Amino acid sequence: MHPRAPVFGNVLEMIGNTPMLELKRMDTGKCRLFVKMESMNPGNSIKDRIAVEMIEAAEKDGRLKPGGHIVEATAGNTGLALALVAAQKGYTLSVVVPDKMSDEKISHLRAMGAEVVLTRSDVAKGHPEYYQDVAARLAASRPNTLYINQFANPANAAAHERTTGPEIWEQMDGKIDAFVAGVGSGGTISGCGHYLRARNPRMEIILADPVGSILTPLVNEGKHVEPGSWLVEGIGEDFVPSICDLKLVNKAYAVSDADAFHTARELLRKEGVLAGSSVGTLLTAALRYCREQKEPKNVVTFICDSGAKYLSKMFNDFWMMDNGFIDRPKTGDLRDLIARRHLDREDYTLTPAIPLQQAIKRMRLYNVSQMVVLGEGDRGEGIIDESDVLMAMLDDPKGAATKPVSEFMTRRLETLRPGAKPADLIPIFRADRVAIVADDSAFYGIITKIDLINYMRKQLL
Repeated sequence: MHPRAPVFGNVLEMIGNTPMLELKRMDTGKCRLFVKMESMNPGNSIKDRIAVEMIEAAEKDGRLKPGGHIVEATAGNTGLALALVAAQKGYTLSVVVPDKMSDEKISHLRAMGAEVVLTRSDVAKGHPEYYQDVAARLAASRPNTLYINQFANPANAAAHERTTGPEIWEQMDGKIDAFVAGVGSGGTISGCGHYLRARNPRMEIILADPVGSILTPLVNEGKHVEPGSWLVEGIGEDFVPSICDLKLVNKAYAVSDADAFHTARELLRKEGVLAGSSVGTLLTAALRYCREQKEPKNVVTFICDSGAKYLSKMFNDFWMMDNGFIDRPKTGDLRDLIARRHLDREDYTLTPAIPLQQAIKRMRLYNVSQMVVLGEGDRGEGIIDESDVLMAMLDDPKGAATKPVSEFMTRRLETLRPGAKPADLIPIFRADRVAIVADDSAFYGIITKIDLINYMRKQLL
C-alpha cells in the first residue's frame, strides 16, 4: 500500500519531491531507464523549482520588493512557473517569448495574468529582437522591475543542486550510472550534475540537444558553429548560458525535431506518459545511450513537462503532416497537395440540407473558413465560406440561420482533375477561390493557398 499523500496549505508547498518511473515498454537495450516525473509539479514542469528559488533569492537580497514587477525571457515553462509563484506572492509578470511557442502555453500564461510579449524566433543573440534582449530592455524601462534572467541567475542551478539532484540520488538509492539532461538555461544539467558527480565521480552526464543547437559540436568536438533552427521548445541554445557548466558533460547527442516528436508520441502510446517536446529530445538521447551500452546500467532522465501544452502541435497528426514529420502515401499528382484528404476522412464537409447555423458551428469547431457542400455520391455541389455566411446573416438576420446552406453556397466551383499541374492553381488563387480536386470517380479534397505554400516549402526541406 502506498503512503497516504499529504495535505498542503499552499500550492507552492507541492513543488518538488516528484516520483520516479521506470520505463519498461520501450527498447532500452541492456539498461534500465528511469524518468523523474517533473510534469507532476503544480505548474506541470521542472521550472517550478527554479521559479521559487529565483524569486525567493531576489526577495532576500532586496532586488525584488513588495508589489514589484518581474520580467523574464522564456520558451514557456519558466514563464508559467514564474506566473504561478508570482501570483501566490503578489507580484506581476511580463514574459517575452519567441514566436514558435505553442498556443497552449501562450493561453495558459495569459490565463494566469501574465503579460505576453511575442518576438522573433529566427534571430540570434545580439539581434535587437532576440527575446532575451527584448526582455532586458523591457525591464529597464519600468520602475520597480526585476529582469530575473534564468540564463545568468545562480539561484537557477542552486535549486537543482539543493533539491532535484538529492531527490534523484535518494530515489535511486545511489544506484545511478548515467544522467541525461538538456540545456535550456543550463541550470538543470549544472545543478544536478554537480550534486551527482560529487556523489559518484564516475557518473556519466549526457547532454540531449536539438539538431541546430551549438552545444553538441562544442561538447563532442570543441567546435564553435553557427546556430541553426529547431521546433522543439525549451531546449537547445545559440549561446552558452553563464550558469551552464559544460565541463561536466561526457557526451552529447544531437536529436532531430522528427525523432524528438516521434519519441514523445511513442512514449504516450507505450508508457501512457503525455510529455512535452523537449522530453522527446531527452528520451531519444537516453534511448540511444542505453542501446549503445555493453553492460547493464541505470540511467535517469526527466519528464520535464506535460504534453498537454503541445496537443495542437506534435500530438496533432495534421500539424505533423503539414510540417513533414509524418510521411503520407504519394500519388504523384495534385492529390499530394491536399492537406485534408476526403477519402481518408480527414476533411470537414457539409450536406446541402444542413442549416446555416450548424455550418457556422462546424466552421468554428474545426477552425476553417470554408467548407465544401457534397450531395449524393460525394458529388461537389457548392462551397460556403465566411463571406457567404456574413452576407446571408446581414440580408436575413432572423431567418437565415435555420435555412439550408444550399440557399447561400457558391455553386461556381473551380474543379481540377488530379492530373492537373500545380501551375493550374494560380489563376484560381488569383481570383481568391479554392481549388476542388475531383474526377468522375471521386471527390478528393480542396487545395488552398496555404496548402500550396506548405507543399512548396516541403520541397525545400
